[in-house]
Amino acid sequence: MEVRQVALITFTILTQMSVGAFLILGLVHFFVARKAGMEQADRMSDRALLAIGPVIVLAMIASLFHLGNPLNAPRAVTNLGASWLSREVFFTVLFVVLGGVFALMQWRKVATLTVRNIVAWVATVVGLVAVFSMSKIYMLETQPAWNSWATPVAFYATALLLGLLAMGAALVANYAYVQRQEPECVAEQCTLLREVVRWIAVTAVLVLGVELVVAPIYLTTLSVGDVAAQESARMMVQDYGVLFTLRLVLAFIGAGVFGFFLYQNAISAGREKIMGNLIYAAFALVLVAEVLGRFLFYATHVQIGI
Repeated sequence: MEVRQVALITFTILTQMSVGAFLILGLVHFFVARKAGMEQADRMSDRALLAIGPVIVLAMIASLFHLGNPLNAPRAVTNLGASWLSREVFFTVLFVVLGGVFALMQWRKVATLTVRNIVAWVATVVGLVAVFSMSKIYMLETQPAWNSWATPVAFYATALLLGLLAMGAALVANYAYVQRQEPECVAEQCTLLREVVRWIAVTAVLVLGVELVVAPIYLTTLSVGDVAAQESARMMVQDYGVLFTLRLVLAFIGAGVFGFFLYQNAISAGREKIMGNLIYAAFALVLVAEVLGRFLFYATHVQIGI
């Protein structure tokens, strides 16, 4: 595999995960604040927010390797009116800037809560637009395997599934920190964490369901398409059949099986350690599954013409 292909996989996966994690954390903060107050919501989410930063920075570094010459980066935003690539770069950079501004405002408690929330939700919308722009880059008539409704669905599913489990893992890690540094807050934080983890587990299973439904429909669509589409389907099933199956199995175990046990262990107090191990394992398995899925996305496309 070429360096540029590895860079593409890294950039798209990490960017989508960052957008999904930012969205999920915003929802978590909103509902925890309504239930237990702003102080408890901040205690749960502020440190988890900082975990998103290194991920999106790594994604941006990977994007430079894809460009070949990093000095060409400024040119990538010179055609916003007609190029989805320019839009992807523009909205991704804008998401990074707005997300960074919000993180600083939230951590330092700059401005009012309303202003911080406005910045956060604008950043979220910009991130979601960046993911859409990312999907549109590949929807070309000369690329039948990519020029499909399944491309944006897959990209958004990756963002949500990885965002859910990554943020769940970050919240569990934050709880461990609270246990050591603020023991007087452990009881309430534990109750809130278990509620959030149950919600994350259920939602992850639902998103997994979408992926498991989309995969066979997408393959069927390719198999009845033109010659290039049929070749992509053949490659997916035959040449890369083992990886395709492994990708689905890992996703099913990580988000489905582990998600079920995660929900069960989050119901009762006293199982926080098991709950934490489960969500770490679920995140790791699903991350590998999504990386395999993105590799197959690039490896099985067949171009029409030259």
